[in-house]
Amino acid sequence: METGSRRFAAAVCCMFYFLAISDSTPDQIDPLMYAEQLLWVSGVEGQVNTFRIPLLTFTPKGSLLAFAEARKLSSSDVGAKFIALRRSTDRGATWSPTAFITDDVRSLQDGINLGSAVVDETVGSVILIYSLCFHRYHCKPSSTMMIESRDDGLSWSSPRNLSDQIGVQSFAPGPGFGIQKRYEPAKGRLVVCGHGTVEGDGVFCILSDDHGENWYNGASLKSIPFNQKKRPQDFNPDECQTNCPPSVHPPQPFEMKDGSIVINVRNQNNYHCRCRVVVRSLDGGMSLPIDTLYFDYALVDPVVAAGAMQKDGVLYFTNPANENERINLTMRWSLTDGKTWEDKSLQIWAGPSGYSTMTSLSGDSAEDKKYLFVIYEKGHKNCYETISFVKIHLYGGS
Repeated sequence: METGSRRFAAAVCCMFYFLAISDSTPDQIDPLMYAEQLLWVSGVEGQVNTFRIPLLTFTPKGSLLAFAEARKLSSSDVGAKFIALRRSTDRGATWSPTAFITDDVRSLQDGINLGSAVVDETVGSVILIYSLCFHRYHCKPSSTMMIESRDDGLSWSSPRNLSDQIGVQSFAPGPGFGIQKRYEPAKGRLVVCGHGTVEGDGVFCILSDDHGENWYNGASLKSIPFNQKKRPQDFNPDECQTNCPPSVHPPQPFEMKDGSIVINVRNQNNYHCRCRVVVRSLDGGMSLPIDTLYFDYALVDPVVAAGAMQKDGVLYFTNPANENERINLTMRWSLTDGKTWEDKSLQIWAGPSGYSTMTSLSGDSAEDKKYLFVIYEKGHKNCYETISFVKIHLYGGS
């Protein structure tokens, strides 16, 4: 009888806990770092000198996939690389050993540059887009490449060169993730955004309406002056991130409920401010009208790839919150689609910190609603020392 009573009490507690999480509202958000672990440490694993450019995404089956550039010879952006992958099937509690899912054996001069992961929930696939020879350092032409997994990240297709569809211009996707549109216009479209070469920089998007079989060029937001050497304070939008519910060197995109795509962009030359640039597409990624662009002064930024994601009506943002140095990785959130940001914030790491990406799982369970996941570059002397994974309880501080 005692055992039965305990089980009944536990069940009641679980029921009330589930209801509490399910009934939580955005204004109750009070994030707490629930767990953290290092996924990669530079200089200690096989033929890898430095791990950089972390990406994090979910799979349609509820797993997490973490990617990174495994730079073979140095920490430089140019040079030979692998793409490293670790996989978690238990919400980040444990991770598979590192797998190297592709290798730029063709070039020791200017190899792989990550990259964006995009999840196609219609067909159950995860697509990874990356570039080869982006900097054209002792090699040409540049190529945009694609690999795909349809078995929850366990195996990957051979690399496919998309240059015959979108051209051989230098295009560096992300780094971060692309989106599959959930709303009209162009519901179901895959949208991946990135940036171009230094002289011809800007934000560019590639689109697919047939689940990644064919790609074509979409929106662009070009630098000024375009295809010319840049000076300090020139307009030079760079890496960007788009995000999609639930889910910068990069743009980070995300989709709003009205079907528009918002892209959060790295302000490479500090034009107008030491902050982020935000621009919106109203036509499914076909264009980025200049009259939708604004500077988000609240999001101070040291010129870096940042993370942006919308979950359950709340917009989250991560970056090293400092105007001059890549330190103080911080998560902020907005209840007004980025028009204003809450006064509170969560400091994830006070020390050297660099690129970051966020994701979450899209299930309806209490577990999936309460957690958000961040992957970022972390160190004590510099931010290239490790890549760390953080599990954040969105209501844990309450």
